[in-house]
Amino acid sequence: MQSSLTPNAALGAAYAEAPTGHHHGHPDHRIFGVVMFLVAESAIFLGLFSAYLIYRSVVPVWPPEGTPERELLLPGINSVILIASSFVMHQGQVAIKKNDNAGLQRWFGLTALMGILFLSGQVYEYFHLQMGLTTNLFASCFYVLTGFHGLHVTFGLMLILSVLWRSRQPGHYSGSAHFGVEAAELYWHFVDVVWIILFILVYLL
Repeated sequence: MQSSLTPNAALGAAYAEAPTGHHHGHPDHRIFGVVMFLVAESAIFLGLFSAYLIYRSVVPVWPPEGTPERELLLPGINSVILIASSFVMHQGQVAIKKNDNAGLQRWFGLTALMGILFLSGQVYEYFHLQMGLTTNLFASCFYVLTGFHGLHVTFGLMLILSVLWRSRQPGHYSGSAHFGVEAAELYWHFVDVVWIILFILVYLL
């Protein structure tokens, strides 16, 4: 009996049913696309960090006179939360590779909560700092760097919540189809590494 599907429709159906990672015998390049996107994002942060280091090297006293003492307790706690969240999130990918959707939801839900705690800590810090965006060069750099990073954390949180929302549909993610999970995790790890560099440069040095 001849199939009623047109060649294009048949091709589309086969693509839709193919597991994540291979389509028609070809590797899935979507993760490569995510990596290239993160490389581009890294270049932006590299430019910001380079500008910060240049300012630091040309100003006689850094931070400039009159800059309030940098509080380390809250940013330190925030750092622990964000770094730990990467390990928590990885457990979600481990779970879905075993077809454990409930495990994915549990670990990604916890990661989302940790991301919200991090952002809340940053907002609290902003409200209690004794300096504004235009206080001096250090203050301007501080708000631009931490604010831009906070924007990336917010976007990462939206990705995590998106994965959680889609995981409500049975079978949306599985051991053979979990691109969204991998993409969100890669992005979150990127945000984590950027924060470690930022914390060292802005708070410790």
